[in-house]
Amino acid sequence: MKTRQFFSLIILFLFVLTGCEKANIDVDTSTVDGAAIGEVSGVWAKGSTQVIKGDIVIPQGKSLTIEEGVTILMDTLAKPEIIVKGNLYALGTAENPIKFTVNEFYKTPAKKFGKLWGGILAGPTCEELVLDHAILEYGGSTTSDASTSVKMGLYKAVAGENLPALWFANASGRLVVQNSIIRNFQEDCTYIEGGKIIFANNVFYTTGVTGGEAMNFKSGCLADIAYNLVYSTNTNALKLSNSGDKTPQTYIIAYNNTMVNTGWRRPTAKGGSVWLESTVRADLYNNLFANTRFGIKRDPKKPEDSRSAYSNNWYYGYDQTTVNQFQSTGDIVGGKNDVISNVAGANDPKFVNYPLNTAVSNADFNIAWDFHLQGNSPALGKGVTNFTRHHQAGIIMKNGLTYTSPQPSTFIGAYGTKI
Repeated sequence: MKTRQFFSLIILFLFVLTGCEKANIDVDTSTVDGAAIGEVSGVWAKGSTQVIKGDIVIPQGKSLTIEEGVTILMDTLAKPEIIVKGNLYALGTAENPIKFTVNEFYKTPAKKFGKLWGGILAGPTCEELVLDHAILEYGGSTTSDASTSVKMGLYKAVAGENLPALWFANASGRLVVQNSIIRNFQEDCTYIEGGKIIFANNVFYTTGVTGGEAMNFKSGCLADIAYNLVYSTNTNALKLSNSGDKTPQTYIIAYNNTMVNTGWRRPTAKGGSVWLESTVRADLYNNLFANTRFGIKRDPKKPEDSRSAYSNNWYYGYDQTTVNQFQSTGDIVGGKNDVISNVAGANDPKFVNYPLNTAVSNADFNIAWDFHLQGNSPALGKGVTNFTRHHQAGIIMKNGLTYTSPQPSTFIGAYGTKI
């Protein structure tokens, strides 16, 4: 009798185990808490924890919706990639953001540039991707011949590439990244190859070991970039390029962004705040550059589209080396009504709480810093608002949500005064 009961328990255990494994790779998952590997779609429920044991794939024609407060916990041995062939909607809130992260045990100073998981890789069949109130951190691992992205021909499709937090590659697709934080990645935060795009109200910091941008755009992009704070990226805050073979011509409208200490940690002097490359068209308004390496810089061999416009940008340098690199020359772009000086320490924007003499090589971000402007800031009221954005009428998604690029402000930078 005891023998029969023992074998019954074994059979029951194997049945439960098999069922769990099937649920992990099922194409229509709607679990409260779970572990995922293989194909996934459906809904990850509010407040749940999803343990990612290996690479996951959202199939073409399917969607995965991640509700507010979900924690996506990456296995640091498997270093998973999230492959998006269908659609991904990560819909967090200010009170309950979505976290793409690793176990707290691994968040050490030695791992501040991540490399502990891959990234979100959205291929040409991904029609829509939304990251709203999401935190992406500690990723950017290096690909190998065994990587799913390499086998599928995604991103750069070769071994030895450091993955970005987000890659998107559909020139007819729709991409919205807003109210989010991307931090602790090995190289680029985002690498975008086409689409109708809004990047708004995001924060980027502690990224890039020897290279990498916060926002890296290639051909086929029509993007509005507004109210983003970029701190100490290894290379540029914005790399704007029309390189590639996609249409339309990349046209970026970037306004009311704050860039601090960017570009100084790169071994070579390629850019440092905004880099214009390969006939890109770019309109840059109301942006605040504080202690960045260089101002807006062009590639003289392939200069930007002549229709590009620059106006009402603000420059502050705490030492003479920095100020000298802001001056308009053959490869440094000057704009209309820019506020720029040739004297160190001039044009202090008067942040609420940020030591302007912080070492430009510092990559560590203090969450107590506050880049709002004080009430007596000279950068208040110096912005321009009479320009048209790409997506001021909104980007309409299949799930019924509409995302609109925010209106420009008369203050300079990403933050006005505190309310």
